[in-house]
Amino acid sequence: MVREWDPRAASSAELASLLDTLNAVLAADLPQDPPWQGSHLREYLSEVMPGERRIAWVAQADPAAGGAPGPILGHGHVLLLGDIGVLEVLVHPSVRRTGLGRDLTRVAARRVYQEGFQSIGVEVVGGTPAVAFYEALGFSREYVETRSVLDLSVVDWSALAEMATGVGAGYQVRFCPGGPPDDLIEAYARAKAEVRDVDDGELRPSSYDPQRLRDSLATLHRRGMKPYIVLATHDRTGEVAGLTEVVVPAQHPTRADQYDTIVVQEHRGYGIDRAIKARMLLELRSAEPALTEVQTWNAQANEAMLKVNAELGYRPDREWCEYGVDVAELVHRLGG
Repeated sequence: MVREWDPRAASSAELASLLDTLNAVLAADLPQDPPWQGSHLREYLSEVMPGERRIAWVAQADPAAGGAPGPILGHGHVLLLGDIGVLEVLVHPSVRRTGLGRDLTRVAARRVYQEGFQSIGVEVVGGTPAVAFYEALGFSREYVETRSVLDLSVVDWSALAEMATGVGAGYQVRFCPGGPPDDLIEAYARAKAEVRDVDDGELRPSSYDPQRLRDSLATLHRRGMKPYIVLATHDRTGEVAGLTEVVVPAQHPTRADQYDTIVVQEHRGYGIDRAIKARMLLELRSAEPALTEVQTWNAQANEAMLKVNAELGYRPDREWCEYGVDVAELVHRLGG
């Protein structure tokens, strides 16, 4: 049975059942990824940025003997932001190829269509059954990144410390746990805005406006996701010349997520990118002693950053693809 579902009102048993299904999907499709934990799961599923909405559904098995609720075997949600609905669907491996994923996609597509949106996007992990599933529904690949993973147990920390000091003269490198200091928020947002046209996916938009940046940081904290920032400032102007962001989620605290790494155009060529990423890893070693891995995503055309990541010890892992489809066509194809 597929029904609309509000994680804010869900029982603890429902959240635990959903977590079981999520971890079963990870074990089948991404066996090297760490299993998720239940910490802040409700907040992770419900908290969104101002102006965005998330609508969710679950597919639940029939009640067990005695009337106890059946387990949640599938989950889908759409995040409505900007002019696109971002879809995510997961189905327990034991009930795949039964039409459950198609049912969840159908109800989500109908809602996106009713809300007046014209396109749906979805992130699809290369080498998983999701590729064939979405392509069969008419989704087209629009963007490809490479995910790389750094195993902290094999890092050469002395070499990393040397890299962290390799920034050119005239710059200061600062570590900012929790987010950039308020007096640098506007300069920080300007640095991100200068490179908004760099190849980047559309499903994880960055924050180029100071207020949106503040909102983004507040939302991360509410979702149980701790942001860490390392930035380089230019001595003469005080401007933010480069920045790198890593988030440690409560849901998988042993593997951190790399967010943006940006060096403003006029400050490139001074070793800032490698220095700030190396400094970040050194700081995380102390700030997050339980951390064992960091994962990052890069456009395949971004050779400079791929080279820096390789020098730091990251190893390519998976293709991470964005697919899109016209909503009306998808609804028609699914019999809506």
